[in-house]
Amino acid sequence: MVDYHAANNQSSAGGAQTYMEQENDWDRDLLLDPAWEKQQRKTFTAWCNSHLRKAGTQIENIEEDFRDGLKLMLLLEVISGERLPKPERGKMRVHKINNVNKALDFIASKGVKLVSIGAEEIVDGNAKMTLGMIWTIILRFAIQDISVEETSAKEGLLLWCQRKTAPYKNVNVQNFHISWKDGLAFNALIHRHRPDLIDYDSLRKDDPVTNLNNAFEVAEKHLDIPKMLDAEDIVGTLRPDEKAIMTYVSCFYHAFSGAQKAETAANRICKVLAVNQENEQMMEDYEKLASNLLEWIRRTIPWLENRTQEKTVNDMQAKQEDFRDYRCVHKPPKVQEKCQLEISFNTLQTKLRLSNRPAFMPSEGRMVSDINGAWHTLEGAEKGYEEWILSEIRRLERLEHLAEKFHQKAAIHESWTDGKEAMLTQKDYETSTLSEVKALLRKHEAFESDLAAHQDRVEQIAAIAQELNELDYYDSASVNARCQKICDQWDVLGALTQSRKESLERTEKQLESIDELYLEYAKRAAPFNNWMEGAMEDLQDMFIVHNIEEIQGLITAHEQFKSTLSEANKEREAIQSIQAEVQKIAQSNGIKLSGSNPYTTITPESIDSKWEKAMAMVPQRDNALQEELNKQNSNDTLRAKFATQANVVGAYIQEKMEEIGRISIEMNGTLEDQLTNLKEYQKSIMLYMPEINKLEGFHQLIQEALIFDNQYTSYTMEHLRVGWEQLLTTIARTINEVENQILTRDAKGISQEQLYEYRASFNHFDKDHSGALMAEEFKACLISLGYDVENDKQGDGEFARIMGIVDPNGSGAVTFQAFIDFMSTETTDTDTADQVIASFKILAADKNYITAEELRRELPPDQAEYCIARMAPYTGPDAVPGALDYMSFSTALYGESDL
Repeated sequence: MVDYHAANNQSSAGGAQTYMEQENDWDRDLLLDPAWEKQQRKTFTAWCNSHLRKAGTQIENIEEDFRDGLKLMLLLEVISGERLPKPERGKMRVHKINNVNKALDFIASKGVKLVSIGAEEIVDGNAKMTLGMIWTIILRFAIQDISVEETSAKEGLLLWCQRKTAPYKNVNVQNFHISWKDGLAFNALIHRHRPDLIDYDSLRKDDPVTNLNNAFEVAEKHLDIPKMLDAEDIVGTLRPDEKAIMTYVSCFYHAFSGAQKAETAANRICKVLAVNQENEQMMEDYEKLASNLLEWIRRTIPWLENRTQEKTVNDMQAKQEDFRDYRCVHKPPKVQEKCQLEISFNTLQTKLRLSNRPAFMPSEGRMVSDINGAWHTLEGAEKGYEEWILSEIRRLERLEHLAEKFHQKAAIHESWTDGKEAMLTQKDYETSTLSEVKALLRKHEAFESDLAAHQDRVEQIAAIAQELNELDYYDSASVNARCQKICDQWDVLGALTQSRKESLERTEKQLESIDELYLEYAKRAAPFNNWMEGAMEDLQDMFIVHNIEEIQGLITAHEQFKSTLSEANKEREAIQSIQAEVQKIAQSNGIKLSGSNPYTTITPESIDSKWEKAMAMVPQRDNALQEELNKQNSNDTLRAKFATQANVVGAYIQEKMEEIGRISIEMNGTLEDQLTNLKEYQKSIMLYMPEINKLEGFHQLIQEALIFDNQYTSYTMEHLRVGWEQLLTTIARTINEVENQILTRDAKGISQEQLYEYRASFNHFDKDHSGALMAEEFKACLISLGYDVENDKQGDGEFARIMGIVDPNGSGAVTFQAFIDFMSTETTDTDTADQVIASFKILAADKNYITAEELRRELPPDQAEYCIARMAPYTGPDAVPGALDYMSFSTALYGESDL
């Protein structure tokens, strides 16, 4: 039932005027129609009993049971919620008159002027006066407070009935008598508020008794409205009593107005809980996305920091391909996730500010700054890993070149030393003639010359082996073993050479003959032969260059070598002429030659053979150098293509970065238009992606060609990738800013014109287009908007309060988002914790706690369970089992305490 304890007190003057009009109506109706009087008796009696039963009593006869004034005073106490003076318990007439007077005085104190109604008439059981008094009480406590669109009492109740029954066929409420005779209006009121109780479409206008009985029985059974009239009384009367109908209808109004308040309270709670649930879901999504991104970074960085060396260039190039795959396939989605993470965080913070919730603080280590820091570390690791791969490729190329060179020189040296130990250990001089010994000695001297000439090669072999060790060549063990074997053999050859020389010199004193020509031949043939071997070795030498200048240097050196061939050929002819002279002298003097030069193993045939081989290698070297020159020219073309594309892309990125900066400041049109234009602008930027891919293709060709520098451009692929990612991120952030402005506008009810005014004022004072106002600029902006802060000193007054709101960190600058948040807060109203508490109090029927059953009855299932799971048990003195504390829960929603 409706609680009338909160009836408003009005001034005596206003109340007197109102109730004088009502009393005049009563005076005109003193002579009641018998049918009307019957209806009023039933209605007023039922109405009184609906309140008296709260005090555990009731009346049977309305003019008899109020004669002693006791139940009349009790009725007034129940419906007003106030205490009346203590009644007199005597049975004498004077006691009864005094009690009735106390009741009438109380009615008069509520602004009701009673005319022609005295205590004596009530004590005497005057039916008309008693009914008039009850009607006055009904008007004051049940009808007066009804208010609908600035109309009150009877007019307000009639307007309420008209509004509620307007959609129903065959219902046209114009008064409180004949409009209700067919019963459809009563049924329409019930169906409008409780459609589950009435099957309205089954009712017939030509069956008013059934309609009335259906409405009265449903109201009594389900709405706690007692049956105040009989259907036959209404149908059997030409014009039903207006006061009886008004009394009956007012009970419907109060019954449904209470449900309306509960529904409003439930809707408010649902709205608040829906916002909270959505925010919590966004927080969970942010935490999950941040955790996944940080986990991916955590797993990726060790891979980028791994510096495990490979053995070959092919192995390192495979790593380079894996890194390129990471850059082009695995990283781009993570860039998008990082951008989405920042957008989600900003949107969540905006929603929290708009709903008066505390700012979202992610878990430790999952702040946007933490993610940016981890991302910065990742990019640092990327740069280091790419530089390491390139340096390793250079190192392995160098190692392979050195290893090939080492084995080539070692093979030549080993070929030369083959059989030298056996030669040096033979003792042929013991049975030789003097001339033969001299020949052996000369031959040994030539060998020493040859040995000395090979000393440089041995040193080169050792130096190359040392460099391979220093560069950590994977097969250093075999290189060291071979080098050590060569050095040990070289030491043995040196010792054997010295030993044989000493033996020959001891024998030399006994030998005088010497063939000068053979000796001269040997001395000149040995260095020439060594020169030819060195030339052949140089002509076969592998080379590696990285630019045109280096290959041109090799070509120049080769041309210089070819220019010396003429002199070398003259030396060859001179050496061959010595051998010819030997043959001539031998023939002219009849000397029998052994067939070979005793001082050297180098024959004219071997010199000619090596000369022919060397001459054949010259054009081969020419072709190899020319092919390398063509390769370097091709590489230079690749550099030029990459540079041309890179310069265009770099300029485009710079232009678009400046353009988006201007757009973010000079945006016009509605926010939706701005958002549409920005998204179209974003699409136009994404159409440039083929140019980026084209540049990536050039970059891949350059890396595959092992090109490490480019003099035609200052841009690197890494710089352009970072610039492109920054451009896409800046556009996404600008779009997010406009979306947040739309969210702010819709949530705060800010008009488009207000946003234009705020944007125009902000841009006007943002002289440097930085997107933020300094303190003095912001102060001038506030003055332009009508704020009286012109005379505030720094740190004092209203301006200091406002700065504390828009710049809580004291940075001295105010962003546009902070400016919009402040202006929206100044111009709009939002839900508060007190409003939510008041709503819960209505649902809890004025109790300081609420039960799970009440929550499930008044709220949707998911939001009811949400509250039950988070509300703490109520511990107040009036606590009952299962009581929940809705007050602390409401304050926790707004961050005023811990939930």
